[in-house]
Amino acid sequence: MVFKVKENLDGSVNKYKARLVAKGFHQQLRFDYKETFSPVIKPVTVRLILSLAISHNCPLQQLDVNIAFLNGILEEEVYMTKPPGFVSSNKTRVCRLHKAIYDLKQAPRAWFDKLKATLLSFKFSSSKCDHSLFVFSGNQFVFYILVYVDDIIIMSNNTTLISLVSKLNSVFSLKDLADLDYFLGIEVQRQNDGSLIITQSKYIRDLLAKTKMDESN
Repeated sequence: MVFKVKENLDGSVNKYKARLVAKGFHQQLRFDYKETFSPVIKPVTVRLILSLAISHNCPLQQLDVNIAFLNGILEEEVYMTKPPGFVSSNKTRVCRLHKAIYDLKQAPRAWFDKLKATLLSFKFSSSKCDHSLFVFSGNQFVFYILVYVDDIIIMSNNTTLISLVSKLNSVFSLKDLADLDYFLGIEVQRQNDGSLIITQSKYIRDLLAKTKMDESN
C-alpha cells in the first residue's frame, strides 16, 4: 500500500489517498511484460494549445481520471500476491490480473492504449506530430484533447463541453476539475481580457520544501 496526501493549489489538504500497488521491480522482461513506452504530451504542444485558446477566446477545461491505470487491459499473464487484509482459507492462492494496476511496468501503456481506442471510437484522430494530442473537427466545432497520463486538458471553440465530458464519463470515472488552473506544475490564471498568466510558484515552493530550503534566503 502507498499513502499520499493530495493538496489543493493553495497547499491545503484536498484528500488522503491509499493505493494498492504491485511490486513492478519483480517483473521480468519478455516474461511479465514486453512494451512499456507510453507517450505523453510535449511541452511545446501545451504552449501551442494555450496560445490558440487565447487567440480564439476558447474555454480550457481540465479532467482527472479516477484510478486511470485500472482501466488498462493486460495482454500478458500477470500474477500478484493477495493484497493486505484479503482473507482466504487457502493461503497458497494468488491473484491473476486481467487489468493493469499501479506500478506494473506496462500499466501506463495499457491505460494509454485504452484511452486512445476510446477517443478514436468517438471520431477523434491522433496527431502525427504529438501522439498525445487528439483532434476532432466537425459541425463547425473543433475539440483538442491533451493527455499526460491521467491528466487531460480539453480545448474547444464550443462554449459547452458537456456532451464530450459525458461521453468520456460513460467509459471512465472522471473528476471534473472545471476550468484549467494547475497542470504539470504550471499554474494557469485567466484574466478578464482573455489573456493567461502562467507561473510555477507552487511547483517551486514544493521543491524548496522537499529539499528543506524553504527557509533559505
